Amino acid sequence: MGTRPRNDLHMNIPALRKLDYMLLECLDNFKDQNEFYYASKDDEDSKDGKNQRKDKWWIPVPKVPPNGISEATRKWLQYQKDSVTQILKAAMAINAQVLAEMEIPENYIEALPKNGRSSLGDSIYKSITDDFFDPDYVLSTLDLSTEHKILDLKNRIEASAVIWKRKMNAKDSKSTWSSGMKSEKRELFEERAETFLLILKHRFPGLPQSELDITKIQYNKDVGHAILESYSRIIESLAFTVLSRIEDGPQLPPKPGPRGKSNPFESKFFTTQSIVYDV
Repeated sequence: MGTRPRNDLHMNIPALRKLDYMLLECLDNFKDQNEFYYASKDDEDSKDGKNQRKDKWWIPVPKVPPNGISEATRKWLQYQKDSVTQILKAAMAINAQVLAEMEIPENYIEALPKNGRSSLGDSIYKSITDDFFDPDYVLSTLDLSTEHKILDLKNRIEASAVIWKRKMNAKDSKSTWSSGMKSEKRELFEERAETFLLILKHRFPGLPQSELDITKIQYNKDVGHAILESYSRIIESLAFTVLSRIEDGPQLPPKPGPRGKSNPFESKFFTTQSIVYDV
């Protein structure tokens, strides 16, 4: 009788191989275009700094014709961008699923604050536990100008979600009315925290891994999870890099027309679009 991989490996390994092939195929497509190119380090413009951007000085600016790239090439680039975006989303989904299935190490649990308020701080805690919950509005009021601030927010929200989930599981055996009400509140707050995390993940896909993710990967003992997590993370990272380079290309020269004020952090990441209880 033949052996068969467990279901998650049987489903996800072929899917990741397909995404890997699609991404390499997309890269190969760029060999056939001839409207723009990247100058070598020996190029005169590269030596005097003309072929560099101030915000991304380490990335060379693609050289384009004086009048810019043609409309046909713009459409072709948009198609490539859309394709890579779908690859990125698929890799992110697989990676998130694998990380969610990994056990939370005891050392992470031991380092958690005693409740969600302590983890989030009063302001964000009130926003999550308020009767009216609007995650997009809450995020618009926060300072997300640097990678460090966004990652810190993600770490605190993840910690609060783990705290609420563990308290819900600990109270399952109790059947009193008051404990049931608190459990329902915690379940609602945990769902709201997960909504926050989902928005952050899609709004800032290039964000480094959180403390929880790093700890899970470090102490993971499941070889299958390790394979799926690392493979999906590599594809996700490469897809994000390719997507960033595609987005750099069509912007040069910029299309005519006014440009609105932008978030300085968006040059690195693309965008997608009560009663307070002490729990």
